[in-house]
Amino acid sequence: MEKYNITLNKETVKYLQIYNHIKKIIVEKQIKENEKLPPIRKLAQHIGVNNTTIVKVYELLENEGYVYKTVGSGTFVSMIKTSKDEIIVKKDGVINFESGNPSTEIFPIEDFKSAVNMALSKDGSSIFEYDEGLGSEDLRQKIVYHLQDKGIKTTKENIQVISGAQQGIDIVCKGLINYCDVVFVEEPTYSGAIEVFKSRGAKIVSIPMLDDGIDIGILKLKLEKIKPRLIYTMPNFQNPTGISYSTYKKKKLIELAEKYDFYIVEDDFISDFKFDSHDNKPLKSYDDKNRVIYIKSFSKILMPGLRIGIVDIPSELLKKVLLAKHSSDISTPGLIQRSMYYYMEYFNWNNYLESVEKIYTQKYKFTKNLINAKLSDKLKVRQSNGGINFFLELPRGYSSYDFTRFLLEKGVSVLPGTYFFDNIVDDRFFRINIAKSSIQDIEKGISIISDNLEEFLREYKNKLKDLKEDFFIKL
Repeated sequence: MEKYNITLNKETVKYLQIYNHIKKIIVEKQIKENEKLPPIRKLAQHIGVNNTTIVKVYELLENEGYVYKTVGSGTFVSMIKTSKDEIIVKKDGVINFESGNPSTEIFPIEDFKSAVNMALSKDGSSIFEYDEGLGSEDLRQKIVYHLQDKGIKTTKENIQVISGAQQGIDIVCKGLINYCDVVFVEEPTYSGAIEVFKSRGAKIVSIPMLDDGIDIGILKLKLEKIKPRLIYTMPNFQNPTGISYSTYKKKKLIELAEKYDFYIVEDDFISDFKFDSHDNKPLKSYDDKNRVIYIKSFSKILMPGLRIGIVDIPSELLKKVLLAKHSSDISTPGLIQRSMYYYMEYFNWNNYLESVEKIYTQKYKFTKNLINAKLSDKLKVRQSNGGINFFLELPRGYSSYDFTRFLLEKGVSVLPGTYFFDNIVDDRFFRINIAKSSIQDIEKGISIISDNLEEFLREYKNKLKDLKEDFFIKL
């Protein structure tokens, strides 16, 4: 029972602390798949809480897919949520369509090395001190100019430098979300955001995505009944679907935010590039109501290991988010901030972006044509007009989790759609990400999927048939 030891604090409700602790040891595989969790009464006595607290914990774990219950036997660890490490295990020769990180070939290593040296020589030891404010003033001003090119009007006083988009979501959540606040999200959406909202005890409401963005009709119906604190969106080349909002929906979302008094968190990771889009302008560029909290990550267009980004915050929220940032890590490392400034200032940032855009656009168009030629007659393909993600759908009744494991044995790694839904209703979706792969690997990987798809469908169908027969025999 030692693995269940936890010291509870008074700042967060008890059942959420226990839930997060057990989820952590499940994800870290300290508890194995199909292993039984302690009985409710025994665990409650061990931790020193009421039985009803553990009941809530087990119910939440079950709703999130981490455990399953067997009547008369107890609660057990499930497979789906613990399978990611198994799926993305590094194997020689595997074509990686799972990772969202860019290929190291685009990294501007030599120029950035020079920028680092400039930071060290010009700023000296001061760059190793804590910066307890919004971040490097020079960098923030440089980013203001960069955002102006994207149609965003802001000031350096409204920009907070952050250690990557994930931290941006986290500090916004810490600053604005209280226990039981409602957060709307797109469905499907980025799993990291879902985890952050749930860690704060927020109630999540999912709104379906259509081919031109969020379903405004359903959103309106929800807003008539529920008041969200905020809605989390990726309006351009969404992860995982690649969908972009129409101009109408971008403007409409801001209009609804003003009418129903909620904020919009815009997660922008690749709107720098146009692809086939008619409108790749950030939602923030349409924000005449000051309703958008704009998070900009540089991880997909520069080097993810730098862990740097910005959040552009409405003035009335600035103090709350600044305090949340300080409680997270005080400040983003000064060396990274100053090096980023010198790189943007002296090494032709716009030319670099143009070169990356050519690479991504070539990959996107090549992959789109290949998927349409080899897979669209066998699988449903979510229509997109740019980005680095393609979202595909197996026939109803088939499991993307099983398909992912099957493909890994064939030499291709993809990500099952279970990671992008708050509540897993139907596990038949999977994502192909092309950020890391070369054109040659993309061609080879899509061909492997196409060539082996019929084998999977046939084997899985037979497997289901055998399971049904075994079930009825046991009855």
